[in-house]
Amino acid sequence: MIQDYTVEKVMDARNSFCPGPLMELIKSIKKGEVDKIYEVWSKDGGSIRDIPKWVDKAKHEMVAVIEENGYTRFQVRKTR
Repeated sequence: MIQDYTVEKVMDARNSFCPGPLMELIKSIKKGEVDKIYEVWSKDGGSIRDIPKWVDKAKHEMVAVIEENGYTRFQVRKTR
């Protein structure tokens, strides 16, 4: 898969449990710039449901959900 964008910030929340990964993402997006992409890594099973749901509710854009060995990478573009 060819990636044609740059991730502004990566948050490694693999040792954090719900709602930690989501809170890390929210904090970075609030401080960040519009059109930048933020990536959070999570081992918590609840993140698969919670992060996309929040991204949709907050009207940002889910760029990618990437399954890795033992964790998931969520890439989100700040849209507003």
